[in-house]
Amino acid sequence: MSAGTTKNLSPKSPGLSSRRHFATMDEYIETFPDDIQRILEKMRQTIREAEPDAEEAISYQIPTFKLNGKNLVHFAAFKNHIGFFPTSSGVEAFENELGRYQRSKGTIRFPLEKPIPYDLVKRIVVFRVKENLAKKKDRIIS
Repeated sequence: MSAGTTKNLSPKSPGLSSRRHFATMDEYIETFPDDIQRILEKMRQTIREAEPDAEEAISYQIPTFKLNGKNLVHFAAFKNHIGFFPTSSGVEAFENELGRYQRSKGTIRFPLEKPIPYDLVKRIVVFRVKENLAKKKDRIIS
């Protein structure tokens, strides 16, 4: 498997996370080794601090936070990185700060061997909350 692989793996049980259906974030997180669980819990806590009203969910079989019934952000553990999915607008808005991370449309990859920039994650979530609320306001006005 190459370093660029995006298959969602759980070292406790190889391939488990890519085939299992999860009902909760806790179920998803507990499939990983302790060191990865700590990172995933910190991601969860960071997102929760940025938007306490966001609802936890599983979407696309990965942890997701929703606001006003719409996906806000997703995150997941992979073999070599933590994937953070703040939509394409979340990636574009912070392009200048994301230069050292691999990214694609809607996706940021934080390598496991480097510290996760939780402060940046929080700011991206705040941006997505504002965007979500503006869209809700536009729908109400229309």
